[in-house]
Amino acid sequence: MSVRRVFYGWLIPAAFLLPAWLLVGWAVFRAGGWAFLWVLFLAIPVVFIGQLVLTMLVRARGTVRAERAVSWWDVLGFSVWHLLIISLGFFDQAWWASAMIVTIFVGVGLLWLTLWQLWREAKPGRMVMYTAEGVAYLPPQPAEEAQSARAEAVSDPDVFVITEKREPDAR
Repeated sequence: MSVRRVFYGWLIPAAFLLPAWLLVGWAVFRAGGWAFLWVLFLAIPVVFIGQLVLTMLVRARGTVRAERAVSWWDVLGFSVWHLLIISLGFFDQAWWASAMIVTIFVGVGLLWLTLWQLWREAKPGRMVMYTAEGVAYLPPQPAEEAQSARAEAVSDPDVFVITEKREPDAR
């Protein structure tokens, strides 16, 4: 749980520190003028905005807010993505282009992972239907669910279930 809580706290600072690392890495490893333009106009804004969007999607989930900890899927996805961004800051020509492509794919994959987790937690457990007049109602339960609910209610001695006995229609 402590690792997941550390990642929860790391998400906002990462939006500022990872782009700063790309700028520092450009200066330390003397990447050149074209790399400076890439860092300044493309990498820093994309990493900053992308990290903030992903952080907001993660923090939008109720379980994350309640536990103040991300999921293990988030830990895995953000670890891989952040390590790839850090590797981009070393600007080694031998593997930099392939690392950038992998970083982009992992970032898009992380976006889909966070959206999937948010959707899974946010989808309703029951569907609410509306009448033509706009009145909301819950659809009737299937027979199996209704019987199991009745059986649970009958097993409790403080609950009385009264059912109406109907006569079959005479035709």
